[in-house]
Amino acid sequence: MNGYSAALEYLYGLEKFGILFGLNNIHWILSLIENPHHLLKTIHVGGTNGKGSVTRMISAVLQKAGYRVGRYTSPHMVSFTERIAVNDVEITQEEIVHLTEFIREKTSIADPSRTFTFFDFTTALAFEYFRRTQVDIAVIEVGLGGRLDSTNVIRPLVSVITNVELDHMDYLGESIHDIAREKAGILKDNVPAVTGAEGVALEIIRETAAGKTSLLVLDEDFSFRKTGDQAMSYQGVKRSFADLGVSLPGDHQLSNCALALCALELAADRGFPAPEEAVRAALLDISWPGRLEVMRQRPTVILDAAHNPHGAKALARYLKTHYTDQRKILIFGVMKDKNFASMLGELAPLGNEILLTRPQISRSADPQDLLPFARHGSIIETVSDALLKAKEIAHDDDVIVVTGSFYTVGEARNIIEQLF
Repeated sequence: MNGYSAALEYLYGLEKFGILFGLNNIHWILSLIENPHHLLKTIHVGGTNGKGSVTRMISAVLQKAGYRVGRYTSPHMVSFTERIAVNDVEITQEEIVHLTEFIREKTSIADPSRTFTFFDFTTALAFEYFRRTQVDIAVIEVGLGGRLDSTNVIRPLVSVITNVELDHMDYLGESIHDIAREKAGILKDNVPAVTGAEGVALEIIRETAAGKTSLLVLDEDFSFRKTGDQAMSYQGVKRSFADLGVSLPGDHQLSNCALALCALELAADRGFPAPEEAVRAALLDISWPGRLEVMRQRPTVILDAAHNPHGAKALARYLKTHYTDQRKILIFGVMKDKNFASMLGELAPLGNEILLTRPQISRSADPQDLLPFARHGSIIETVSDALLKAKEIAHDDDVIVVTGSFYTVGEARNIIEQLF
């Protein structure tokens, strides 16, 4: 086993401890490596949907403006190295090995019997990497929830809560009210915040922010207007843009873009201005694997990691407006803790053929359990076999859509060029 394989085996081995909410373990690990997060300037991005895209947009603009930018996101599609990047260059396998050994030695010496999670360790690893690479600023995506997420040890320049929807209910609560309280837990005293939340969720976020910090709300304090396919205007607090092109497809990316632009306005007030040319160039140039990503044509193959009902609804809306007349073959694999009934309620009516599958991860749902919600579906046990079946039955003008989970999309992305 080489060093990188051994490092991954150790890191993934920590998943046996599951999700242990709380900040004690991450504070402990960070204290052993001299608290690298205290030296970082950061922007913190949470929410149910869109936080990865907002993180990507903010990072891209700041990089185009000339800053050295760290980016921490999760989960990854294909390679663990995707999670940690500086100026859009992923951390190398050698750096993963070195940092894993460095932190593992520190924790083993301090308390060999102490348990902590995969995400505790990898978050500490990311912060130490950003310290060593001397980033000017790091954009940090929340992993799960907010209040007790490992990333919540930072004191950022700006906080973002994209939206609040029902997801991860086993961990965050069974109501929007409960989930919003967890998401709002990233708000800090005197750290300005931006949100696209609505309804009850917005009420909870307002309540949390009251007396603590300023809160800017989409469609109240700043707004956007769609001006064309993948084009928008933005009216912000201090600046506005007309005819912005956004390379990420889907109308939901326009609202994500507005959130990113507002966060960038706040960051500018805290020492990180970005000129208009950087904003325009970055938004036109940005790409984000697995988000309405067209992998090939004839037949068209689209990968979209819609992993909850809100994401499935956005995908369905995109397919209805952009592929109105094409026959659609849906490949769907999902985690068993997700509301797959609602997800298939959005997507199944669009599928002329539905192939129910499962990625190779223990948390994936049994396709048999999905069948009642996609009655004309067929069960194909593996993602690769589902892709082969889709290829067999597709015509050149058809659309094959792979969705349901980051893991399903990641497996497909890794093998699709070999199969088509």
